[in-house]
Amino acid sequence: MTASADGRSPAGRRVVVLGGSGFLGRHLGAAFRQAGADVLTVSRTAPPQRQPTPGVRAAAMDLTGAGPERLATLLAEAGADLVVNAAGAVWGVTPEEMQRANADLVGDLVEAMAGLLGRPRLIQLGTVHEYGPGTVDRGTAESHPAAPVTPYGRVKLQAADRVLAAARSGALDGVVLRIANIIGPGTPPGSLLGGLAERVARLREAPDPDPVLELAPLRASRDFVDVRDVVDAVLAVAAAPADLVSGEVVNIGSGRAVPVRHAVERLIAHSGLALRLVEREADTARTDAEWQQLDIAKAARLLGWQPRRDLDSSLGALVATA
Repeated sequence: MTASADGRSPAGRRVVVLGGSGFLGRHLGAAFRQAGADVLTVSRTAPPQRQPTPGVRAAAMDLTGAGPERLATLLAEAGADLVVNAAGAVWGVTPEEMQRANADLVGDLVEAMAGLLGRPRLIQLGTVHEYGPGTVDRGTAESHPAAPVTPYGRVKLQAADRVLAAARSGALDGVVLRIANIIGPGTPPGSLLGGLAERVARLREAPDPDPVLELAPLRASRDFVDVRDVVDAVLAVAAAPADLVSGEVVNIGSGRAVPVRHAVERLIAHSGLALRLVEREADTARTDAEWQQLDIAKAARLLGWQPRRDLDSSLGALVATA
């Protein structure tokens, strides 16, 4: 190995980012490369040629169908010191596809990495949705029992449990980050704010004299964290000593709940358009938590990490890149 997970800089280390052509994966590949790491990103398809990341190598592989042996071969040939799992599926997939992409893949990955020489670290990127409903006016800490109420939250919890069980048994050096709702430059249109930013971009190209933004009622409050702050947290975990973080769950968020209506209003303000926001009752039942707020004290204590971007900085960057 070039360097072990002993508190050293990413410089010179061999990093593999799974899901490297996705929103978070692209940011991670670029950041590790900028920090001096040798980076290989892996995803079903190679990154679009219009969005190359200088100095980052890319490999195409269907991760959900690879199995433990192919994954182990890939990581061994890459000489991986660190593996970051940013792969997964959230929107527009069947329940079976969601299970394979988020839980079964991680099971295969844990099995593959447990047999590798050099004990590379696995950073599993989880989600606030693993916790389920939060308590109003309180942050959810890592000790809070996980009780997800969405299919996505449930499969991500399965994945986290597999990583933690392997790490706590000594079979793996693994860490789980439970991440709040990620926003910032490049937020995908499948998310609420990413979709709104895309609609704003279209309205700029084809102005409407009376543009209306019609949404389901915006009752929830969410913890939003900038993608660039998430990347900083992943780099901090990569450099942390194994005896400090292996087998741990660490929350990564802003540490505060923002009314979604406020976030939408601020996005509209950043657009510069005179959009009218209209909320209409949806036909579908609400299935997710009304309140999400992470307690991020552990991240500060273990990693020395705190978010540096505020909501307006994130939304401004989102609108600018839509």
